[in-house]
Amino acid sequence: MSRSTPHWTVQTDDTMHWIAFIGVVACALAAVGFVSPGLAGILGFWIVAWVINLWVARYLGAFAGWLVPIIFGITILLLWEMVVAVYAVPPVILPAPSAIGATIVRAAPILWQDFAQTILKGAMPGFLIGAGAAFLTAIAIDRSPFLQRGLLPIGSFVAALPIVGLAPILVMWFGFDWQSKAAVVVVMVFFPILINIVAGLQASERMQRDLMATWGASYLQTLVKLRLPAAMPFLFNGLKIASTLALIGAIVAEFFGSPIYGMGFRISTEVGRLGLDMVWATIAVAALAGSVLYGLIALIERWVTFWHPSQRH
Repeated sequence: MSRSTPHWTVQTDDTMHWIAFIGVVACALAAVGFVSPGLAGILGFWIVAWVINLWVARYLGAFAGWLVPIIFGITILLLWEMVVAVYAVPPVILPAPSAIGATIVRAAPILWQDFAQTILKGAMPGFLIGAGAAFLTAIAIDRSPFLQRGLLPIGSFVAALPIVGLAPILVMWFGFDWQSKAAVVVVMVFFPILINIVAGLQASERMQRDLMATWGASYLQTLVKLRLPAAMPFLFNGLKIASTLALIGAIVAEFFGSPIYGMGFRISTEVGRLGLDMVWATIAVAALAGSVLYGLIALIERWVTFWHPSQRH
């Protein structure tokens, strides 16, 4: 009996054929002058990188999980560099990644000061306070049907308010230092985490809760041994969403009032001076910080919820 070819393999082979076809067409167009040599080179590099990524994903097994994103990210940066070089894009429009990297190295002390002000003093305290308050409020809502009917609709209303409207008000209330940024972050992360925890507390099956009641378990025992473990995937989903919102909230808040340092202050100041390399360097640091925070939460999630089907690979 013949063995059937895996569906994924068939799709990969078809993709390889299309990549080869695109490469031949690009070379032909470059040969007859319809496509510039620079564009043909960019397309050729993109095709080679795509083929390498497909090969890695197909044959390297466990290593592909972390190697494919690295190759993809490097490919994007190199394509960005090639486009800027081939078409002579002015730095004021789009600086090259090499120029951004050089700015990060040159302005490392300034970027670190901005990072400490925005992330360590503003985003992280606000994230922790908002997450803790959301957890305690979710427990209170779970215990009180009145709060569940009354507080959740208000939470949805507040979560829909534009941050550009709330941020200047909170800056006026709490001042220009890190406290106002933390307050903005609390408002942004509180309700996403709250809604996820409330949903997670309802995730355990009714039969399981009835069994705990049959054994004479108290509310606290049922909460700790059954309902909170079942709510962990929901909690971590809320934390991962809130990790990006925390950085956005802290940076946006600095547009409406800040000391003479901070990521939001740096971006608004350098845009006015047309220092786009510094703007992109600040954005890169913020993106890296957000990725690290998201990754740490994902690692903790794998350690805490190792039993959940989503963590079984």
